[in-house]
Amino acid sequence: MKAVKPKKNLGQHFLTDLNIAKRIADTVDACPDIPVLEVGPGMGVMTQYIVEKPRPFKVVEIDRESVAYLNEAFPRLRDNILGEDFLRMDLTKVFDGQQFVLTGNYPYDISSQIFFKMLDNKDLIPCCTGMIQREVALRIASKPGNKAYGILSVLIQAWYNCEYLFTVDENVFNPPPKVKSAVIRMTRNEVTDLGCDEKLFKRLVKTVFNQRRKMLRVSIKQMFSRECMPSAEFFTQDIMTKRPEQLTVAQFVELTNIIEKELSR
Repeated sequence: MKAVKPKKNLGQHFLTDLNIAKRIADTVDACPDIPVLEVGPGMGVMTQYIVEKPRPFKVVEIDRESVAYLNEAFPRLRDNILGEDFLRMDLTKVFDGQQFVLTGNYPYDISSQIFFKMLDNKDLIPCCTGMIQREVALRIASKPGNKAYGILSVLIQAWYNCEYLFTVDENVFNPPPKVKSAVIRMTRNEVTDLGCDEKLFKRLVKTVFNQRRKMLRVSIKQMFSRECMPSAEFFTQDIMTKRPEQLTVAQFVELTNIIEKELSR
């Protein structure tokens, strides 16, 4: 079989270290007994280990050359190789509405979009694992008070417990990326209801982190129109003197409810 040539426009960096591939494949075992969907398998370096696990398994790959290679290399997977764009898929149809583990060696340039799609389908995806750019992994797993703590940290940690598992060097890829990679695991927590308006929560988190160096009393003003600006007293509350990276998820929920109350006046 002819090897697939990595394509720059698809952000392909093929993992070549089989030990690391197996370690990543085994991260799905944290959520056993449910199907697995692998995103961007390329030439199947992780696929070869996941396919041996006794559970339903599908892969989704946008690159036609990789799809042809996978069909030849994994004949028993043939009906479960989806030649589609993961970001455009209806995930409820992948396993007929069943929950599944999401995994992969994710393209760096769309990893955040993949995780936002995971959040949109959080009731379908109790566990997500895989490899991404180290900087993004640090952001996802970061705690309040840390420079890496940001939009992804808050939105994902509201629904998932996040673990930074291990770092992967550049030299185990073809072609080597210019940055280090990391393997993470996100497992659904027990939250079923945030206790606030979810759309407003997302809007708040994105608004204040877009001005992360400013106190909340400054950045939050963007949440209101000139005609509906709260009184000066509203901005003197203790929480308003903090910066966004100082707030826990619970405090963001609390602040969302404070803002919603003010907006409804």
